[in-house]
Amino acid sequence: MNEPSVTAQPVAPLPSDNLARSLKVARPDTDESLPHIGLVGDTYTILLSGADTDGRYCLIDMHIPPGGGPPPHRHDFEESFTVLEGEIEATFRGEKSIVHAGQTVSIPANAPHSFTNASGAAARLLCICAPAGQEEFFAQVGVTAPTRRSTPPKLNQAEQTELIRKAQELAPKYRTELLPP
Repeated sequence: MNEPSVTAQPVAPLPSDNLARSLKVARPDTDESLPHIGLVGDTYTILLSGADTDGRYCLIDMHIPPGGGPPPHRHDFEESFTVLEGEIEATFRGEKSIVHAGQTVSIPANAPHSFTNASGAAARLLCICAPAGQEEFFAQVGVTAPTRRSTPPKLNQAEQTELIRKAQELAPKYRTELLPP
């Protein structure tokens, strides 16, 4: 098991600066190169991918309309959500909590969880997954959305069935397990 803190590990010299890596500034409202991915009725904008962070983490801006949110699932990486606007109802190991704007919830690796926007207004979350990879799963399964605040196109029954099949097929590759509702 990993040590819980960097300061608890033996002291070693810092490696040299990796000049091949550069600063990245993400501007989700104006940067047209950022991917906006529609999935389960939500829109996920990838602010920082594993390619930007050397695989250490990804950062995702999430627009969650009323009734939105992912179904129950679990994965072997850490995930946290900071609610920037609105509120969500987070379910962690079967226990429900309301998380309001300005609050953060941290999901340990392997724990079953989901969240829902049970309010009448859209919510905006900032999601960090460490290590990175979840953003690749979203890109493989989701559809392109025009902006970070766009509602993804509604899927017909055949498209919805295909999305579920694809998500179930790809989930193990991205260290994720989709759970029954």
